[in-house]
Amino acid sequence: MLDGKVAIVTGAGRGLGRAHALFLAKAGAKVVVNDLGGAADGSGASATPAEEVVAEIKAAGGDAVASPESVTEWDSSKKIIDTAIEKFGRLDILVNNAGFLRDRMTFKMTEEEFDAVIKVHLKGTFNCGRWACIYFYEQAKAGNEAIKGRIINTVSHAGLGGNAGQPNYGAAKGGIASLTMVWGREMAKYGVTSNAVAPMARSRMTLGAAMTAQIMGEKPPEDGSFDVYAPENLSPLIVYLGSEQAADITGRIFTISGGRIQVFIPWTPGPAIDIGKQWTEDELHARIRELGDLGMPPFPI
Repeated sequence: MLDGKVAIVTGAGRGLGRAHALFLAKAGAKVVVNDLGGAADGSGASATPAEEVVAEIKAAGGDAVASPESVTEWDSSKKIIDTAIEKFGRLDILVNNAGFLRDRMTFKMTEEEFDAVIKVHLKGTFNCGRWACIYFYEQAKAGNEAIKGRIINTVSHAGLGGNAGQPNYGAAKGGIASLTMVWGREMAKYGVTSNAVAPMARSRMTLGAAMTAQIMGEKPPEDGSFDVYAPENLSPLIVYLGSEQAADITGRIFTISGGRIQVFIPWTPGPAIDIGKQWTEDELHARIRELGDLGMPPFPI
């Protein structure tokens, strides 16, 4: 499905990113495996994880190159995009997947914990997407119809529903969901699509979050039955959204849990009351609950 295409996957040294990189390569794409090689909280760095995935892809007959650059920095994120173009001559697919967790309740969270998670998820996604959009825009303006860019972002149920203990991560992922739709609108006339996936999959990050770890368990089923939360369950969707066949799908957020695919409906106007004049506080108190149950919405799982 992706013969001749070139893909970048950030955070591809482990977990979901690794699965995506392997599936993209299996589908025929040449892959830039980007990973800083840090711990689950973002500390440290190592080239080994990315290099190991590159070795796996090459052992299976594919082609890949490792990229140790950080998505959080303006100039180094450009180097990630440049790596694809310099090594393989083009870029077709960008999968923004890099990230880490530093969970804490708001009243205990430090400024550094908030900023670090916003930087890797939201700013990191913007950084890479920005340089990719420039490339896709320039190719379209040059009349290169062979390049039809695909941007695939990673969001989270925590960002779509607000998970307690994750104010930094939830805010970042909610921002990425909006950014996905912005890019869908901005880049449509250049033949570029922008979509996002909200994984329901076991990874270092989900195991570090109490709620998801409880839902998914720490290990695959010991009886060998279908692993609903295996990271690779999501990867066929990454391949498909990166293909030419998905040219009419953009600005959307999907989730896959096992064999179940679901599309999220963005913020949608609900019930309304119009009294034809300015409201008073007493009138609001008397009628606002006609809009429905205004307690905390259910978590979107």
